[in-house]
Amino acid sequence: MKETRHGFSVGSERHGNEVFLTLKAVGTLTHEDYEVITPMIDAAIATVKIPKVNVFIDGTELDGWELRAAWDDFKIGLAHGNVFHKIAIYGNKTWQEMGAKLSSWFISGEVKFFDKSDDALAWLGK
Repeated sequence: MKETRHGFSVGSERHGNEVFLTLKAVGTLTHEDYEVITPMIDAAIATVKIPKVNVFIDGTELDGWELRAAWDDFKIGLAHGNVFHKIAIYGNKTWQEMGAKLSSWFISGEVKFFDKSDDALAWLGK
């Protein structure tokens, strides 16, 4: 039986009250993937009193979410939506662009979809 690759790669930088997160999502994400990533995101944000968080998400290898994982993703947005300043979603699928638009309803900052990583990083100021 062939095992399918899935999960996140995470990077975190902090400069004063600014936090920059990079996430690469691969395959079909599971609840277990979020059990790993959620504490990392919580820890990165908890170190700052009034955080301003920018996020670069590489979704070029993302196939989607299991139902429970989609709920986990939604809960992160609800828990931390007020600290996100900008979220750039770099992807290659139409549903990702629509997902970026829907995400903006639950997050106080801006969410934009990009089909070029350089454009996404420039928008984030990186």
